Order: sequence, then structure tokens, then C-alpha cells
Amino acid sequence: MQIQSINPSIKALAVIIVILCLSFVFDPVTPFILWISILSVTFIFGRVNLKRFLLFFLPFLILAFGYIWTTAVFSHPPEGIEPLSLVKWGSVVITDYGLYTGLALGFRVLCFSCLSILFIMTTNPIKFILSFVQQCKMPPKLAYGILAGYRFLPLLKDELKIIQLAHKVRGVNRMQGFRGKLLAKLKYIIPLLASAIRKAERTAIAMESKGFTGSRNRTFFHKVTVCRHDWIFLGMMVGLFFVSLFISILIGTFRGIGSL
Repeated sequence: MQIQSINPSIKALAVIIVILCLSFVFDPVTPFILWISILSVTFIFGRVNLKRFLLFFLPFLILAFGYIWTTAVFSHPPEGIEPLSLVKWGSVVITDYGLYTGLALGFRVLCFSCLSILFIMTTNPIKFILSFVQQCKMPPKLAYGILAGYRFLPLLKDELKIIQLAHKVRGVNRMQGFRGKLLAKLKYIIPLLASAIRKAERTAIAMESKGFTGSRNRTFFHKVTVCRHDWIFLGMMVGLFFVSLFISILIGTFRGIGSL
């Protein structure tokens, strides 16, 4: 089973369910086990490039470390809880409560980020939109508008490059200072807007000439279906969460959001 072949709507549903379930858990063990499980699923079944994954994951890793450090140092336990000092360095005191809470927040961030990266790196955007139309009954007008906008982004990038080179040849962008550079950037807006309007008009005429009316009763050249392995993937992801939860309860570290 390759994650790339999973129906995008089912994949998105699996990610949402796991994130919602994890939102009610506030101990470090459950998200840690789940995070390791998500990484295993990503690299075993996802055919994900390690270098590209790390490029996306590094900012979230820094963010998670920031959560752990700031919470461990600056958190204050509620009344009735006597914290145990683990590390004391000058005015900085790290308690068991602060470290426990920080690890819980940090590993939750890592789980959320890995689930998001798993979805983004294994999902074709076009197939995702088609799945929304065919399985989730998204209006075709909205779906094909999103697809057209997605296709326009690389074209607008090339158009911006052409405009920048044309301005450079004519000496338009030779103004100095922050104000000059800002004014130079603003001069790109009107040509880009005119180009976008022309492309949108051509796309609308092409779609109308092909008989596109926005009706739901239409056939599809690319059909996105829901198969057995899609439901297996959904069950596997939800099952990984409950296995992590069971292990946390078994070793006595589980703490729900209501116990804060």
C-alpha cells in the first residue's frame, strides 16, 4: 500500500480525526509514540524524499523546542500541585511539572506537523480537488476555479520574471533606498493584473466552448474512487492513535485535557 494512491478525501479525513483526538490528550507519552508511528508510516509507505521532508520539518522542530523550553522554564503549576525542581541555574528553575507540560506541547506540535507534511507530500493537488468534487460533492464551478488558479501560479511567476527583466533593461528599477524599491515593486501590479485578466478570460472562453456549465451531472475523464485500502489506511491511522493512548494508560502517564 502506497500513501500516494490513497483517496485524498479519506486521507484528509484520517488526518483530521487523528488531530482532533490528539487535541484532547495532554501527556508527552501518547504524542511521542504517535509521532514515531507517523514517521514510520511516512517513510515506509510514503516514498517521501528524506531531504525534502527535513526541509519542511525543521521549522516545526525549532518551534516544538521553543514550546518545550519556554514552558519548562516559565510555567506555573496550579494550586495544590507541589512541583519538584529538576534543574536550577541562577534564576532559571525547571520543574517536573514544567518539563512534563512542555514535552506534551512539543510532541503535539511534532505530531500535527508530521501529519500535515505527510498529507502535503503524498497528495496530488489536482486529484485532491477532483476527490472533493466526486466524493464530497463540492460544486464543480468552485473546484475548477481553484484548479485554474493553481495552474495560473507558475504562469504568473514566469510573467513576473519577464516584467522584471523588461524593467531592468529600460532602467526602471534603478531607484535607491527602501521607498524606491517599494515603488518599483508596485509597478509590477498593473501588468500582472492585466495578464491575469487576459488568462482568466481565455480560460473562461475555452471552458464554455467545451460545454462546461458547472452542473453536477457530468462525466469525468479522471475518476477518483474509494477502495478498500483507503478504509484500511483510515483505520490504521486512527488505530495508531488508540494504540499510543493505550500504552500511555498502561504505563500510567496518560493525562487528558480536562485534568489540567
